Amino acid sequence: MASVLKKALKLLVGDDMPSEWLKLPKRKRPLQPLSERELLTLESEIGAQLFGPIPEGHRREFFCLDDKTWIWHEEWLDAKRKLQADTIRYEITDKGILKVQAGPHYDYLEGDELRNFGVAVRMYYEQIARQLYRRDPATHQKLV
Repeated sequence: MASVLKKALKLLVGDDMPSEWLKLPKRKRPLQPLSERELLTLESEIGAQLFGPIPEGHRREFFCLDDKTWIWHEEWLDAKRKLQADTIRYEITDKGILKVQAGPHYDYLEGDELRNFGVAVRMYYEQIARQLYRRDPATHQKLV
């Protein structure tokens, strides 16, 4: 059982795992890996902060769903206290980055919008690597 725990921890934290992690008292439960959904939620919380403060009464998400899909979602209550929502899906294709909105509206990103999306993606990866995974985004080495 200990070897399974060691392998799981190595997958979670890499090769530089402190050995004292494995010396937990028996009454404590060992670390459990986060599910993919839990990681996505944590990444989304960090991604939401990239675009400045979230207005009161708003909920925002920005995250990478898979290799080719990014999601921007925002919810808020309007003046009549009715829930409003806006979701934009960005699909990475061979032709460019396709912006998909409700309606349906499909447009490829161009100009400033394309540059801003690129900056947001780089900031997202840097913040996720540093804050969530505790890794240097350039070298992938564990941060101290």
